[in-house]
This record gives sequence, structure tokens and C-alpha cells, in this order.
Amino acid sequence: MTDAAHTTNEANMAGGTGPGGYGVPGTAGQGYPGADGINGGATHPIGPPPSDAPAYPGGYAQEGHGGGRPPAPRRRRRGLRNTVITLVVLGGLFVAADRLAVNFAESQAADKIKSAEGLTIDPEVSIKGFPFLTQALGKELDEVEVNLDGLTTDGGNGQPIRLTELRAVLHQVRIGGDFSSATADRATGRAHISYADLSAAAGDGITVSYAEKNAQGNSRVKFSGNFMGFSLTAYGTVTVVEGNTIRLHLDQMPEGIPQRYESTVRGRTDQQWRISDLPEGIKLQDVESTPDGVDISVAGNSVHLVG
Repeated sequence: MTDAAHTTNEANMAGGTGPGGYGVPGTAGQGYPGADGINGGATHPIGPPPSDAPAYPGGYAQEGHGGGRPPAPRRRRRGLRNTVITLVVLGGLFVAADRLAVNFAESQAADKIKSAEGLTIDPEVSIKGFPFLTQALGKELDEVEVNLDGLTTDGGNGQPIRLTELRAVLHQVRIGGDFSSATADRATGRAHISYADLSAAAGDGITVSYAEKNAQGNSRVKFSGNFMGFSLTAYGTVTVVEGNTIRLHLDQMPEGIPQRYESTVRGRTDQQWRISDLPEGIKLQDVESTPDGVDISVAGNSVHLVG
């Protein structure tokens, strides 16, 4: 070996930064010929790195100068993002399809109720629960709400009465094999008659309004107005009869009106309305006068919804 080569090799061993040596600039005494280094070097290390040097996969080097862990492939992250987007889109399509199906079923059920009951109004049917398609395949719906707001009935006595609100909630509705009928295990709901509609049924000159319950706890209404030249102030009791009839009965003749006019007065005050347009199996349960009108509770078991 020549003197020049010997001198160069000693410089590398002293931590120089020339090719083929391992070292940190400015730090002497840690050169290893043949190890991967900052300034590049041989790919066949001659000696091991120092015991206190940090280890980096792929070789011994400072961070950022080759040999560190490679970053996660972008393709993998992009694939995961696309998968999530696809799932969201598919979920949205399923929900949209489910809502379209339930809207169609509600429309068909409303048409069947209208036809079966001979109604002049369009019922509103709302099928609860999600997803609907799963319920339909099992032919059992958790809950169905039927609204017949604005239903008018004459009760068979020629005095029509309008139900401001009539709502029934049917639970555990089982659908027939051909989807042409349905039966609910039970039903609950309410009907409401406004005082304006009660007044209209009583005829011109008589106003029906709220009154507190009597001593027996029965709901009452108040009659007032002018009748046949007499000032009328009287009270009547509201009751449910035979599960399908609302009865309004004058408690007693008002003072100042001759007894011979009693039948004429009662012809205007005493009324009863049979609610015959309810789904089969639903009955009127109880009635209560409120400041807003008369509320009637409804309930039933084995309720036949459509047919």
C-alpha cells in the first residue's frame, strides 16, 4: 500500500465524510468503511455500527437519509376511502327504496279503507318502523296509524256531525297472504268533536260550549242562545252508548220556558250520532268534554283494517 492510500484510509477511520465511510459530519472517531452512510457508501459493510447507534430498517443511517420505514401506500388509503363512500351510497339507496315502498303501501292501504268503508274522505295511513321492507316480507307491521279527520256521519237521525279528528293506532298488524287484508292485535285512538260542529248540529240560535262535570263526574256541555223567543241557558250530558254512539242529552228544561215546549226544545238539544265508519273491531270507549271540544277515546282488539 502506498503512503497516499494509507493516509486516506486512516482519514476514513477517523470519521471522515468521504465515500465509503460512516460518520456524522463534525464527529470524529466513528467511521466504518463499507457501512451505509450519510454520503453514501459501499453496500457491503466491513464492520458493525457502534453499540449505541439507533437502528433503522434497511441499514444504519440517520432519519431522512435512506433506510427509514417507507410511508403507507397511498393506494391503500384511497381504496379504503372509496369503500366507505360506496357503503354510504348503497345505504342511501336502500333507505330511498324503503321509503318509496312504504309510501306506495300507505297509499294502497288508504284506498282500500276508503273503498271498504264507503268513505267520502281520503284516509291517511302511516306505517311506522324501519325498515319497512323487512316487515313486509315477514307480513307483520309493528304499528300503523289511520287518520280519518273530517269524517261526517249523520248517525241515522238526519243530523250530521263532523268529527274534527279521528285517529286510530293499530299494533302488531298481520297482513293476509294475498296482501288484500290485515288484522291488528289491538288498537287505541281518539276522536274529537269541536263545539262549533256541535253548535251546527243543534241548529241556528243555539250555541254549545264547555261546562264542568256534574256531581256524578259526567262530562257536560252548555246550551245557550235564543229559542222561540225565549232565552235559553241549560246543561246537557255527553255519553257513549253501545260502543258506537255519542249521545247528548239535556239534563233538565231551563227555567222560564213553558213545559209544553219541552219536546220542541229537546228536538234541538238532545242528539245522538252513531259512528258507523270505524274499522271493524274499534269501539268508542269514553267521552270527556274539554275547553276545546269533546274528546272520545277509542280502542279495540282483533281489528280488521282492510278487506
